[in-house]
This record gives sequence, structure tokens and C-alpha cells, in this order.
Amino acid sequence: MLVVGFPSGPLQANCYLLAPGEGEACVIVDPGQDVVEPLAEQLRKHRLTPVAVLLTHGHFDHCFSVAPVCDGHDIPAWVHPDDRSLLADPGRGLGLAGQALFGGGMPMREPAEVRELSDGAELDLAGLRMTVDHTPGHTGGSVSFRTGSQEGGRLMLSGDTLFAGSIGRTDLPGGDHARMLATLRGKVLPLPDDTVVLPGHGPTTTIGRERATNPFLLELGSGEGAPAAPHRGL
Repeated sequence: MLVVGFPSGPLQANCYLLAPGEGEACVIVDPGQDVVEPLAEQLRKHRLTPVAVLLTHGHFDHCFSVAPVCDGHDIPAWVHPDDRSLLADPGRGLGLAGQALFGGGMPMREPAEVRELSDGAELDLAGLRMTVDHTPGHTGGSVSFRTGSQEGGRLMLSGDTLFAGSIGRTDLPGGDHARMLATLRGKVLPLPDDTVVLPGHGPTTTIGRERATNPFLLELGSGEGAPAAPHRGL
């Protein structure tokens, strides 16, 4: 499996491309701010043909470029219905203070074709089979995507649910700390230790490493509630 990732925009959100290999079809995950040109460069470099965009959640740092990318390639965007409204109204995910911080309104719109994700759905895209996990907490419509390689490796694209050493913030509109704890207990901790985590911000990690070192998962493993997470991205 070919996995290409790069950070984009002022908040350095990670955009990923996944494909069976060079010169094949691919999916794009989380095309955020300032992503159009570097994305086009990676598509040319690896001779990839995109067939879909997958969104881990609706915050603008992860989906700001979804309309130009999807419409430019005539491909659909997949998003959970609870976050779909953010594609055309990103301010709803920021609150008044966040909107003021980022200069008020940000012009965004839905792409021409939007398809909705559901918990447990199996997607067969670009020759890859991906499982959708609804992972609310950071936003109501946050999802993670799990897939595997022919070599036996496991991947999880966690969005802003799980980072290396931290978890996503829950203090913005749509965030819910109790739901985040339930997500971590029910959807993250049960995963095999060798699962490679591709997060929405920061470096790659593994479930095993986070289980052993992430203070939020350690608290949950001890049966205590995890503390509020420090801010990282949106």
C-alpha cells in the first residue's frame, strides 16, 4: 500500500493519499487549507488518480479545499451527516471566539456530490477496503477510517480523535468530553497494538505506543476519567 501524507495550512492539518501502489487509483483524506497545489504535485509524482475524498470531520482545517478538489476531479466527498453542515458553514464549528480569531466568515461550499458515512460501513474505494468508525467527541460527526495492507499491516486514520501523546479538544461547538471518553474506550483502546495511527495533526504513531505512553489513554486504562486535552489544531 502507498501512503502519502503532508501537513497543510496555518494549523498544519495532515492530508493523506492512500492507494494500492504507484500509478493506481487513490483516495484523498482531509484536504484542508492551502492543499490544492501540493496535492496536485503528489498526484503527479506518484501517478495517482483520485476516486473519492474522505473527511474525518467537518472543521475547516481538514476540509477547506474539499469543493475544489472534488469538483476538479469529478469525485464525491464522504462525510458523516452530523458534520455535513460544516462544509458550507464552517463558522458553526468554531463558536464566536473562534470565528473572531480566524477573521469571521470563510467562504466554503459543498462539492457537487456528497455521500454520507455511517458507523460500521465498509467502503470499497480505489481497491482498498476501509471500515468507518463513528468516533464522536471532537465533533459530533467525527469518524476514523481503518484499513489494512496486503502485507498484513493495519492502519487507522484518526482525524482529531487521537494524536501522538494527546487527544482532540472537546471545547468547541459539537465537542463533548463524555462522548470522547466513550469513543476512546469503545473504539480506540480495543484496537491491536500494531495498528499504525495516521492522525489529523502531528506525527504518525501506533496504538501500542499510545496505550503505553499517552496520558489520556493511561487514565482510561486505570479506570479513571481522562483529563481535558490541551488544544491542538481545531
